[in-house]
Amino acid sequence: MSYLVKMIPLKKTSENYLKSKTSNVNLSSKQHMYTSFDDIPDKIIRLLKSHQSEFISGEYIGRSLGLSRAAVWKNIKKLQSLGYKIRSKQKFGYRLIAKTNLMLPWEISDGLQTETIGRKIYYFNTIDSTQNFALKISSKPHENGTIIISERQTHGRGRQNKKWVSPSGGIWLSVILKPNFEISQASLFPMLASLALCVAIEKVLNLKPKLKWPNDLTLDDKKVAGILVDASIESNQIDYLIIGVGINFKIQPSKITKIVKSSENFYGVTTLVGKKEESRPVLLLQTFLYEFEQLYDKLVANKLHGIKNEWEKRSSTIGKNVSISSPNGEIKGRVLGIDDDGALLVSSKGRTQRLQVGDISYQI
Repeated sequence: MSYLVKMIPLKKTSENYLKSKTSNVNLSSKQHMYTSFDDIPDKIIRLLKSHQSEFISGEYIGRSLGLSRAAVWKNIKKLQSLGYKIRSKQKFGYRLIAKTNLMLPWEISDGLQTETIGRKIYYFNTIDSTQNFALKISSKPHENGTIIISERQTHGRGRQNKKWVSPSGGIWLSVILKPNFEISQASLFPMLASLALCVAIEKVLNLKPKLKWPNDLTLDDKKVAGILVDASIESNQIDYLIIGVGINFKIQPSKITKIVKSSENFYGVTTLVGKKEESRPVLLLQTFLYEFEQLYDKLVANKLHGIKNEWEKRSSTIGKNVSISSPNGEIKGRVLGIDDDGALLVSSKGRTQRLQVGDISYQI
């Protein structure tokens, strides 16, 4: 069992339970779900984007999509409520002035360059945990590559069931994968996901985050993102993996700090984008999904050469004197690197120890 992966025995996951939980999703009056197969909003937005320099009539939209004028008006109002700036003008119709900043499925799909990951999307404005929802649907067919994303989580969780505060302004998502791998390869996925996110942040935001073993991304030595993996296995084979990703995209660090500052091993919280900065989360999300799929494809093809080096190059942990709380007690030593499956190599008391689980504190 890897330090980063929580194993869920397949026999404990009832198919009937999963069906009952997803066949009729009950949403509160304040909770809304949209999917990548809600095609009417998608088609209307695509039409408006393709005619962004001019007005298009409700009659034209209706005729193009097989909708009544009333249905067009109703959907335009819905899109406006989701943050799209759409101007309406009598006798002229509608014109898109500005896109939304929400991570809606059709916005994610527009320009997404992946083949599998992110091609099916469940979006929530609020959810208890994207990871929990993913667990409910992960055993169903045709969910490989599905992502679940929410603007806010009320009960987000991190590694070892620690609380993960997930306010509006962050990117909170889970990715379902169904790889045909043995359990021993499960520990590679957090390494791939954290490296992909690091590269995406570099490309989109021109920042240089660091990777803190085992699953954190940091800026200025403060946490800015984290990775969580749940896995279900059967006969030593991975049935499915759920990669949970929490990104402090544009949050207020002080508010989170007040909530979690007393937590064990807390070392600070920061944000990728400042309060007055402008940046769309969708572009970072699309880039991350693309980079992750590229690394995943390399793993499938058993072409992992160089990935470990790329992770180590971005690590803030390697070369540091550390104290590690592990299941076998506290270990102090100097970090030498990671091995091919992501385990930490530590020089301690004259010998090299290989650690798969633990919480790290850096020593001065």
